[in-house]
Amino acid sequence: MKALRIVQYAFLLIGTAMLVGAFYWYQNTLQFTQKALKAEGIVIDLIESRPSTSSNIGSSSSYTYAPKVHFNTQQGQTITFITSSSSNPPSYHIDEKVEVLYLANQPSAAKINGYFDLWGGITILGGLGGVFSAIGAGIMLFSGMSSRNQINLTTTGEAIQADFQNVELNKSISVNNTHPFRILAQWVNPRTNELHVFKSENIWFDPSNYIKSKKIKVYIQPSNPKKYHVDISFLPKLAN
Repeated sequence: MKALRIVQYAFLLIGTAMLVGAFYWYQNTLQFTQKALKAEGIVIDLIESRPSTSSNIGSSSSYTYAPKVHFNTQQGQTITFITSSSSNPPSYHIDEKVEVLYLANQPSAAKINGYFDLWGGITILGGLGGVFSAIGAGIMLFSGMSSRNQINLTTTGEAIQADFQNVELNKSISVNNTHPFRILAQWVNPRTNELHVFKSENIWFDPSNYIKSKKIKVYIQPSNPKKYHVDISFLPKLAN
């Protein structure tokens, strides 16, 4: 549970930071577009680059291309700049005319007046922030629902005595190459003669030496024994 909380808060923190960063980036870009002057520019070259993390060394698909643009300001200055965004295939071609936005006091920080050049980075950052935040919120919601279900079962459910079977490693979960343990117990429903196998929540230490009885208390929903909670309150608490 501690590891789950760490993951939960990490995703929420990273997601929130991305969303805040995207918001301020949006605000700055919006102010830029409102203050910017317009000029006609021309793409004079495509600057080729390869991301340092690319694994396809030597492959043309690993390269991206950023347009190099030339334009004249209203004051007669000749400015050449390379856009911060690049793509493959190139979004522009050499000799293509483009609309340029620039600030009178900082014309070298010009941008092409296109969605991806102005808003592409904001969209990506905001989208990632939304995904990270949603994952963190989802983990929080799942944890809260699990806790509420556990409380409801222990207060309103039917307590039964299931037969202890064994302790197993839950290999579907791993934290720092360590798997948690689970207690397994089984019980035959006398009403239906169906066999039910119950699994406890994850336990981050081997509980084998602390199981002194062949019976394990399990709280079930009488109308639906598939909804259950294995009582492990007899185990010692793991120190932080």
